[in-house]
Amino acid sequence: MLFIYNCILMFVFISLLCAFHPQSTEPKYPTVVPAPDFDPDRDAARIENAIKTKGVDEQTIIDVLTKRTYAQRRDIAFAYERRAKKDMISALKGALSGSLETVILGLMKSTAQFDATEIRASIKGLGTDEETLIEILCSRSNDELVEIKKVYKELFKKELEKDVAGDTSGNFAKLLLALVQTKRADPSPIIDNEKIDEDARALYDAGVKIKGTDVPTWISIMSERSVPHLQKVFQRYKSYSPYDMQESIIKEVKGDLQKSFLTLGSMYNLSADLSLSAQSKGAKEKAVTRIIVSRCEVDLKKICSEYKANFGQSLQKTILEHTKGDYQKALFSLCGPE
Repeated sequence: MLFIYNCILMFVFISLLCAFHPQSTEPKYPTVVPAPDFDPDRDAARIENAIKTKGVDEQTIIDVLTKRTYAQRRDIAFAYERRAKKDMISALKGALSGSLETVILGLMKSTAQFDATEIRASIKGLGTDEETLIEILCSRSNDELVEIKKVYKELFKKELEKDVAGDTSGNFAKLLLALVQTKRADPSPIIDNEKIDEDARALYDAGVKIKGTDVPTWISIMSERSVPHLQKVFQRYKSYSPYDMQESIIKEVKGDLQKSFLTLGSMYNLSADLSLSAQSKGAKEKAVTRIIVSRCEVDLKKICSEYKANFGQSLQKTILEHTKGDYQKALFSLCGPE
């Protein structure tokens, strides 16, 4: 499970670099697209029969809900309520269990609702799931973060910025708050070589060149520049520093701040973790579910394509090797054919 999570996470960040365009025209690479000849009443009847079947017909539930978009699933839920006189989500919750339940209930949320709920779960109660915060806040576009903040307030009657500030500390908190405030510049077709050189030199001067690290400068550049601009900055950086940007980040900062900077730079090399294969479950299974469910209507097709190009094996095959049962069927269906 750790193997799948690490590889998927890496390609979420790579895909953001490769596909990032001005937000109004940002392309999508979904594996889940609107079903043709969609009939919500017919699908609602299939779901109702599947739930009523002795032992529950999980396969039908998977076949229907993993092959419909969120908008279509919502229409099915309305049709189900008219038909069965009960809430479909509650019915699904009562009929399913375990990992499959987590996937299916996740699909009944919009992408922003799902992300907002995951963030809330990561900071609610004792302790903080920093990995989830880093994964979501460091890999979403401005548009996505704006929508997440809006939905977060609607769902929990709280401001995301305040909750993040209250549950994190130090420079890690400052970085996450800077990202949540959506100050990142929009990508531009104009390449500003002077600014690229200025930022590359500033990162070097604030890190490797001096004793200690001027973290505020790093936070400012990492959180306010567009992704394509940062990509060019990191390339230029090598003309000033004896180390590349990834090596510099590892040398200069530690812990959650290091993971965040590496994520923002889309350079987090997770190959060292691949030998752990699928032996780690629990939290890692939750993360695999989160990434596939949250990106299936956004860029999961691109993630799958790049996964195969880099590992010589499809993500679908890896899922078949490292998961089982209805959970495996649901993830496989969401990824789509190879």
